[in-house]
Amino acid sequence: MQIVSGRFRHRPLLTNPGLVTRPITQRVKVSLFDKLEPWFVDARIADIYSGTGTMGLEALSRGATSVAFFEQDKVAFDLLKQNIAALRVEEETFAWKVDVTKCSFRPKGDAERFLPFDLIFFDPPYFHAERMTADTMLYKALLRLAKPEISAEGVRLLFRVGSETELTLPPVWRKEEQLVYSSMTVHIYRKSGIEEHAGNPGDPDNVQ
Repeated sequence: MQIVSGRFRHRPLLTNPGLVTRPITQRVKVSLFDKLEPWFVDARIADIYSGTGTMGLEALSRGATSVAFFEQDKVAFDLLKQNIAALRVEEETFAWKVDVTKCSFRPKGDAERFLPFDLIFFDPPYFHAERMTADTMLYKALLRLAKPEISAEGVRLLFRVGSETELTLPPVWRKEEQLVYSSMTVHIYRKSGIEEHAGNPGDPDNVQ
């Protein structure tokens, strides 16, 4: 795997050889990122369930201002840190080893400069997305992401799932488009601005 375009073009990236993080294929990444590239310029990105960072680092290469990575798997997180170090982008990135379903998405201290997010990659394990309902922790995490201190007005959420998965997100996220690539689909949502739907789903205390 390597960076496709931008200032880090052709730089190699380490990827997790297992099936835990399902890194996106190079062919799909080229097609997806070429379409979405204008959204990356000067954007603050969240790469949630980031794996080794291939999505967020590609966005950074193509003009994003910063990327905050959220990943729980130890092997993937260690490789993510190595990729960040190899590209020397420590000042432009923040890596948080955390369970996304229990996460506030709001790290304390200097890392708050990465907020609010302008674009969010959201790539949970497929079986979690398939089972998501209003009473699941994943659904509540999406409510927390919609809070105005976490995501900007008009933020885009890119949710990757298997091609057969039907999604029902909190009403605050309004579906705009979907992009189908063989066995996977990227659903694109915008925040509707209906803040009452963001609610107060427990506000976990899990902070950096």
